[in-house]
This record gives sequence, structure tokens and C-alpha cells, in this order.
Amino acid sequence: MSSADAARAAELAGLLKVLSDPTRLAILDRLMQGVQCNCELGECLDLPMNLISHHLKALRRAGLVSARRDPSDRRWVYYSVNREALVRLQQEVCAFFDPGRIQVRETACPRRAGVRG
Repeated sequence: MSSADAARAAELAGLLKVLSDPTRLAILDRLMQGVQCNCELGECLDLPMNLISHHLKALRRAGLVSARRDPSDRRWVYYSVNREALVRLQQEVCAFFDPGRIQVRETACPRRAGVRG
């Protein structure tokens, strides 16, 4: 595996790790319906605000969610899906799990060939 392939695999693994949490998937699913504030997400998912904020922070660090403050009242923050990041993630996942990548190969294990170590 080249260093570029290893870096891409590490990045994909990091994103999949962030998405492996059911609450984060639920938040992302809700954000697919459009812009939401923390209180809307908490009410809809029946979770406390601090827990929603924790998961939003992880999704933002991963680049999957964007945030913007209300221009007239900076206390309010609105969250949305980062469309470009989602497109890249979809492409990476589809490329990695492409069944066309599966190759026909027999093992080259020395033990199988009768060689004992």
C-alpha cells in the first residue's frame, strides 16, 4: 500500500469511526432534512443539549457538518450537512467497497505449499 493509499485509508477510517455512533448518525439523518439548531435536534432526538453539542462537535471536526451563527443574535448556531464533504465520503466509500476491486488469487502461504517453519 502506498503512503497516499495509507493516508486515504486512515482518513476514511476516521470518518467511519465518527459515523459509527448511532446518535451521530441520527443527527446527520436529521440534518439531511435541512438546517437545524441545537434545540431542534435535542427536542427531535429527545437528548440533552450538552450531548447534542458533543456529537455536533465531533461531526464538525470530521468536516461533515457546518455551523453558522445567526447574524442578529450570535447566541444561536445553525447546523447543516457539508454537502461537499458528504459527496467526497460517498465517493471514497463506494470506491473502497467496490466489488470490482475483488481479485482472484490463491494463497502464497509457505505452510500451505508444504514448507514448515
